[in-house]
Amino acid sequence: VQLVESGGDSVRAGGSLRLSCTASRDLHGRYCMGWFRRTPSLEREGVALLDVSGHDDYADSVKGRFIISIDSANNTLYLQMNTLKPEDTAMYYCAADHPTPAGLCPGVERVADLGHSGPGTQVTVS
Repeated sequence: VQLVESGGDSVRAGGSLRLSCTASRDLHGRYCMGWFRRTPSLEREGVALLDVSGHDDYADSVKGRFIISIDSANNTLYLQMNTLKPEDTAMYYCAADHPTPAGLCPGVERVADLGHSGPGTQVTVS
């Protein structure tokens, strides 16, 4: 599966952005999907996860501010980011992979380990 992110930009603290991730195939209900970010210090952090049952989970650092969602008709995964902070500055990547044979997805902290990811989109908050 090919993934391409878009929507990154430079914004002021307190602002909002919506990132998009267009997939080459329908992922809904078939793949574990999520977003992770790579900070300027090159640390990777899982940000949001959407499992095959449609349940979402978030890193504590973004809980209450970010929302992950999917538009199955357009094979697009979104990340709505509100009340942005300078520490949200990072390259953001979407990722996807098949669940385990038991239908389980990894925790949000392991989204960066999913097998497929895109080239990323840069978010800068000042």
